[in-house]
Amino acid sequence: MLEISPAKVAYLAILAREIDVKVGAWEPEPDDEDAGAVFEARADDAAVAEFRAFVEGLNEDEQASLVAVMWIGRDTFDADELDEAIATARAERTAPTADYLLGVPLLADYLEAGLEALGIDPEAAEDDVY
Repeated sequence: MLEISPAKVAYLAILAREIDVKVGAWEPEPDDEDAGAVFEARADDAAVAEFRAFVEGLNEDEQASLVAVMWIGRDTFDADELDEAIATARAERTAPTADYLLGVPLLADYLEAGLEALGIDPEAAEDDVY
């Protein structure tokens, strides 16, 4: 049984998408007119800090379910293996959950795909966020 609300997963997917669209910090050429059009990732990025704080505020059951949703979206587990995915997330946790998730490319896509695979409409869950 999923032990995190779909709205929380959707909220983190929104933050992850915001983080994913940023590029590494760079120094534009002095005559580059488009230099301000790029969103740069910075160590003190507010979206990353918000993501970390939110994940760290979740209890262990919610964190394990969150990782399981991502794994289901990534096709590491099938939706009917949710309980096994949650148990595996609990048993194999070696790093803070936020660190692990922030290191996953396409995290937002996987979270949304995981919700979908579990029969939860990600867009409806995102509507519950706002």
